[in-house]
Amino acid sequence: MDLFEKCEGYFSDPEVAQAMGYATNPRTAQAWGLYPFFIPLDQTEGTEVTIEGRRMIMIGSNNYLGLTTHPKVRQAAIDAIREFGTSCTGSRFLNGTLAMHNELEEKLAEYVGKEKALVFSTGYQTNLGTISALIGKGDVVITDRDDHASIIDGCRLALGRMKRFRHNDMADLERVLKGCPEEAGKLVIVDGVFSMGGDIAPLPEIAPLCQKYRARLMVDDAHSMGVLGGGRGTAAHFGVTDDVDLIMGTFSKSFASIGGFIAGDETTIHWVQHFSRSLIFSASLPAPNVAAVLAALEVMKSEPERVERVNAIGERMRQGYRELGFDIGESQTPIIPVIIGDQMAAIMMWKALFDNGVYTNVSLPPAVPADKSLLRTSYMATHTDEQLDRVLEIFAKIGKEQEVIS
Repeated sequence: MDLFEKCEGYFSDPEVAQAMGYATNPRTAQAWGLYPFFIPLDQTEGTEVTIEGRRMIMIGSNNYLGLTTHPKVRQAAIDAIREFGTSCTGSRFLNGTLAMHNELEEKLAEYVGKEKALVFSTGYQTNLGTISALIGKGDVVITDRDDHASIIDGCRLALGRMKRFRHNDMADLERVLKGCPEEAGKLVIVDGVFSMGGDIAPLPEIAPLCQKYRARLMVDDAHSMGVLGGGRGTAAHFGVTDDVDLIMGTFSKSFASIGGFIAGDETTIHWVQHFSRSLIFSASLPAPNVAAVLAALEVMKSEPERVERVNAIGERMRQGYRELGFDIGESQTPIIPVIIGDQMAAIMMWKALFDNGVYTNVSLPPAVPADKSLLRTSYMATHTDEQLDRVLEIFAKIGKEQEVIS
């Protein structure tokens, strides 16, 4: 078999696409005008975007605090590009560490309540590099079944064994922990806020189990920073910061930039700094991006009302969807899934919303279970009440037309 035959078969043969978990292949979806991915945005102003001249309400962004358009954040990036240029042209390990990288790491560590932090060029690289650096032969890494793909990929890259437990199921977590060899090093990793369901990991229950079985605990706070704990994440939300060993965060959401970080005790972070391949062998985060994060962090501290606003919006929209009759699962945050079930029904619902001026994201297998296709909606502190009312109005109209709600 030629290596590329599978590529041609995937795009031309519906049976191949279905065997891979898709209702139809991308070429067919594009021909039908039902392809929901890689849509180019002409302009974006946070809560609204322009696509082919049409303005739409954006409820598919992770810009939770609306800081990508904040004047202070924009100006900080502009000033940094004037002073430092567009790239560091090297890795953190060699010539790519700026004084502002160290400044950001110190401020992030203080912000999340840990001794030390380490900045990576993306959130994906943060998980990949941290997990693979820590989990060696004979070690065990234990993940929630709904953990983000970057966590799973980090576990695959590591030399140790990976085990999984049922989503937010403490009895199953204890079963897995109990089955690990006593002599093995153990790391439990959970999302603070799960990126599809919008529900929260029960850290007050997870931490004692980790302590009981001598396992370390890492929390991926990609979708928690700026949202929970006054903006400081899931551990702060529950008041268990001292019981969480490692806190991971990304800059591409509330911090209005790109990149990621891991925070923990000084010795562990020092180890990751010298054994993380995705840090050592990647170019470092450019100065404009670092400056934007520093500015966003200051705004988060000085404007706490943004955190309050985005959570109030989340509560309002959860109530609104439930009253209309939509299934929103166990969402507790500004991430609110609208669960449709059937793949094609979800695509048709997405397309109708898109045509009516609402931009959301459709999630299909294998990203979600076969019978759990959904529309992933997410909200910003800068959404207006008028925009939110309009979204619910359109959802009600389309939901009835598509027979998703009665």
